[in-house]
Amino acid sequence: MKKPFAIAIHGGAGSILRARMTDEMQRHIEQALDQAVSQGHQILAQGGSAVDAVVCAVSILEDSPYFNAGKGSVLTAKEMVEMDAAVMNGEQRQAGAVAGVRHIKNPVQLAKDVMQQSGHVMLFGEGAEEFAAQLGYDYTEQDYFFTDRRYEQLLAVKAERATALSESDYPDDHQFGTVGAVALDNNGNLAAATSTGGMMNKQYGRVGDSPIIGAGTYAENHHVAVSATGMGEVFIRCGVASDIAARMRYLKEDVHTACTAVIQGDLKKLGGHGGVIAIDSSGEIHFGMNCSGMYRSSIDIHGRKQIRIDAYEV
Repeated sequence: MKKPFAIAIHGGAGSILRARMTDEMQRHIEQALDQAVSQGHQILAQGGSAVDAVVCAVSILEDSPYFNAGKGSVLTAKEMVEMDAAVMNGEQRQAGAVAGVRHIKNPVQLAKDVMQQSGHVMLFGEGAEEFAAQLGYDYTEQDYFFTDRRYEQLLAVKAERATALSESDYPDDHQFGTVGAVALDNNGNLAAATSTGGMMNKQYGRVGDSPIIGAGTYAENHHVAVSATGMGEVFIRCGVASDIAARMRYLKEDVHTACTAVIQGDLKKLGGHGGVIAIDSSGEIHFGMNCSGMYRSSIDIHGRKQIRIDAYEV
């Protein structure tokens, strides 16, 4: 009997302003979501692992300038990118993460190698890039990541001396930029991956929830895989991803109930806006958010594909 497999991805959540999204921009975003979820699903359909599927999907989103990860990363106060990523394999709860990397085209791929080849869980900054060099990764100049759109956003933020804009010129000015994927393969293994450029105008080597296992990324066979996107500091304080898994493990809640309880509960009370994507051991997919939108897509166990942006779209 053929076992179920499925995949879900996200490209960030927040106050996504449709009124400021051109038809061309929406088309590029939806095309990238379609390509990412389709290629990840193809790996699963060919008997590939959930880990390979989520890394493939996230890499495609990292290559797009329309998401806050990889090529499209926001700029720090020093006008450069500092990227974070994590991968987790639910089979034995293996995990790998990198933080504060500046010259790696696809941080999620390096996070996978940290998990599989380093003997560690997280590597930071120069150490992570030294490890990458030993594995033969190309050194990617900062110019690759620079886009006019991100530079204009940074200048506007600096003018307001803030890390978020009160007046929006782009549809994602209030978006909590992260990309992620979760998957179930036909061996019953779950996996999650998350990647981000972090917070616009960030300082002091700030690291958010994306590379922190149990906060922005988590996978545990027989229960759930989760990738989060939102206000990183609050997601860390609430241990969002691991809290969802714990509710399923100990309270026997289904994936929808557990995600809703966390996203609409203490996280929201503490001012943590954003969302999660999650998939359980039977392939049931959940998109949860307490904000107006999330770039998202999935292909379920029946092969049905969906691509959505607004929160009300089901």
